[in-house]
This record gives sequence, C-alpha cells and structure tokens, in this order.
Amino acid sequence: MKLGLFINTQFPEGTTVADRIPEIVAQVRAAKEAGFRSLWFPHHWLTHPLQMLQITPMMAYVAAHAPGMTIGSNILILPLLNPVHVAEEAATLDVLTGGNFILGIGQGYRQPEFDAFRIPLAERAPRFNEAIGLMQRLWTGERVSHQGRFYTVADSGISLKPHRPGGPPLYIAAQAEVSVKRAARIGDAWLIVNSGGLGKAVPLMRTYRAALAEYGRTASEFPITVECHVGETRAAAFEECRGPLEYKYNAYASWGLQGRRAETSFEDFARDRFIIGDTVSVKEEIARYRELLGVDHFIMRCNWPGLPQAHTLATIRRLGAILGA
Repeated sequence: MKLGLFINTQFPEGTTVADRIPEIVAQVRAAKEAGFRSLWFPHHWLTHPLQMLQITPMMAYVAAHAPGMTIGSNILILPLLNPVHVAEEAATLDVLTGGNFILGIGQGYRQPEFDAFRIPLAERAPRFNEAIGLMQRLWTGERVSHQGRFYTVADSGISLKPHRPGGPPLYIAAQAEVSVKRAARIGDAWLIVNSGGLGKAVPLMRTYRAALAEYGRTASEFPITVECHVGETRAAAFEECRGPLEYKYNAYASWGLQGRRAETSFEDFARDRFIIGDTVSVKEEIARYRELLGVDHFIMRCNWPGLPQAHTLATIRRLGAILGA
C-alpha cells in the first residue's frame, strides 16, 4: 500500500496566504519522513472569497522540496486548457521531477469556469478526448500535424520531451459509468475522488474492472483520494475536523457539487466518505476500503481551510505509523 498527501492550496478570506507557504513545506517534509510516496494538488479558478494557489507553479515549487516523491495533479481541469499548453508544462514537470510526474485530469463541472473561458459545458467531453490524443502524440512524436474539431497543430513539435518515454501517466478522474469506462480505455489509472462515498465508488469499481478486461488493459495502480483525519481519540478527531470540513463542503456545494443535506449530521455525512478516527479505527477503515475496492494508493487530504497546522502534522505522522505497522 502507498500513501500520498493531498496538499491543501485553499485558504479562507482574510488569510495571508504567503504566511501559509512554510506550513505547506513542513507538511511535505513530515510526509516524506513518514514514508508517504506522493504529493497531489487541486485545481480551480474563480474561487473567491476562498483563496487558492494555482496548480502548476505550486507543483513546481513543492517538487523542489520533495526529491524522489511523485508529484501529481488532482485534478487538472483539461477541457478549459489548450492541450499544447498542458503537454508542454507536463513535459517540464516530468523533467523537473526526474520522471516522477503524474498528470491527473478531469472534465470539470463549474459553470462560472466554463463561462469565463467561453467554452460550453456540452463540449467538455469531446474536448477532453481530443486533447488527450493530441498530448500523447506531442509527447512521443518529433513533429505533429493535427486538424481536429477544437485544436490545430501544423507540422510542429513541443519544445521539451518528457523525461519518461511516452510522457507522464494519465490518471483520469471520473464519477459516472461512461467516464469510468473512458478511464479504462485511455488512462493509466482511474483516479477515484470519494466525494460520493463508497456506495457510489464500489459499483463504479466493478464497471472499471470489467472495462479493463474488455479493452485488454491493465491499470498501473488503483488510487483513491479521501479526506482523512487521525486524532488521539475518535471523538477528538471528529471535533477537530468538523468545522474545517463543513466549511469546505459548504463552499463546494455553492459551486454546484452535491453536498450534505441539511438534515444529515456530520457523522452520517462522513460515513463511507471520509476516514476519521483514532489510529486503530483509521487502520481498520483503510483495510475496509482495500477490501471493498481493491485500492492500493491512498491519497489522504489531511488539511482544510481553518484546520490548525499541528493537527495536520499529527495526522501525517499517525498515518506514517499505520503504514509502518
């Protein structure tokens, strides 16, 4: 089993973000010391009043503090970006990390982002598909000619080839059957984002494994992103992370992502969606997720807007102890 750390780059209004950068570096160092193997970064635009550091410069900055660790986007909103731009930046990140970069991509869902880029939501799937094929050709070919529905390249090659032959692995986020099948067909892994809970993830994993068999493909691994907090006791863990997680999911609900119903308690909302507890119960939950889904790479988000740094570092260390147990 591998552990990854999802880096929080979102901060409440009024926070001096520059003061939080040393805390991120401290989290990265603690994760490396605890045996974590990977670091992952989120992506959005137009999040006001929530402040958010942008993904590509943050990945490059943190990579310098994490030699040998895998760096991944979780997830880059691909349909709103030109694939030539993404292919060039991904190649640079792959070189900077010595071939330890993973491009995690998704289609996006926020209407304000699509409106700002003057791209209809209805075009996100065909843009996504065309972009992936073009990026892979740019990473592997010397010169490429492409005349597609959305993108054009005329007998040109990118400025830098990736360190890894063929380019960085593509981990594709998906939360519907058709998208999961696409991840099996053209991706190196399905990047599970457990916002919908195990009740949604378990049947989708069956779909994914069936699609892999149908296409004769093998996933490089089975990663899952989960909100995780480990306290001294189970009760303390819930109390420590309740406010920050409620803040985050209320913000996401305002963006159009399905959130918690008003009548649902935080404990009920967290069940099968987050991993929260003491060391013993968290270890048991990790084992349960592995049994139900067959996942082998847990990308743990251990910090959210408003959570004190001491709690985040304690969770990272406790997860390292669980990994080494």
